[in-house]
Amino acid sequence: MYTRVQARAKIFTSRSNTCVLFSKSRTDSLTAVKASDLFTYPESMPFGAFFDPDDYPWEWLPRIKVALAELQSARIPATIPPGVSIEGIVYIHPSVELPPFCRIKGPAWIGEGVEIRPGAYIRGNVIIGAGSVVGNSCEFKNAILMEKAQVPHYSYVGDSILGSGAHLGAGVICSNLRLDQKNVNAIIDGQNVDSGLRKFGAILGENAEVGCNTALMPGAILGKRALVGPVVSFSGTLDAEQLYLGKNPSSVMARRD
Repeated sequence: MYTRVQARAKIFTSRSNTCVLFSKSRTDSLTAVKASDLFTYPESMPFGAFFDPDDYPWEWLPRIKVALAELQSARIPATIPPGVSIEGIVYIHPSVELPPFCRIKGPAWIGEGVEIRPGAYIRGNVIIGAGSVVGNSCEFKNAILMEKAQVPHYSYVGDSILGSGAHLGAGVICSNLRLDQKNVNAIIDGQNVDSGLRKFGAILGENAEVGCNTALMPGAILGKRALVGPVVSFSGTLDAEQLYLGKNPSSVMARRD
């Protein structure tokens, strides 16, 4: 197992990631924005040393590939259902049942009790925590789903992180690329912060939820138990326990439950 110091040394010496990981010098106004404000990396998932809770949450995105480079051997079921394609180094927990018709491209790590539904496409550099739902006709790429994250139907989750218990309604899209293809900004305390990333989807805190057919724009961040309503386009940051409905005029309010 890597210690956090060893993992950080490996991250910063990785030629594929030095272009996007930036220095630790930050303004005081932004020091409160940390991955730990949104989620805790579960102990049941490997690679924790690569994901520093004191970092900006989007700094975790390029580290997924670095972490999964440590996955040296595959583990897949002895019997593969018809229509299932598995390519590259993929670890699948023995409790996971593969459905008919899905594709899994490594590197990928899939934890205990994950439910993979027909038509799922896991497209490389994906870590999926115990008890999560990988839904039918959903695509996942360069993403972390922590324990019991649910993406049940027709969604795209690219360059994104879903905290434990986060839930996407049917048809939610985590858009990860600006139309002008410039670096994606995060909006923190009303300020645009250059993430250093050309591809950056959405980051959802623990138990955050998104309604059906909603588009999360590049760089969207939802705090713990934040809720974005259905059939809207959301960009920016929604604080913990806040509800965004996107009505005319758009409204943000505290959750009542």
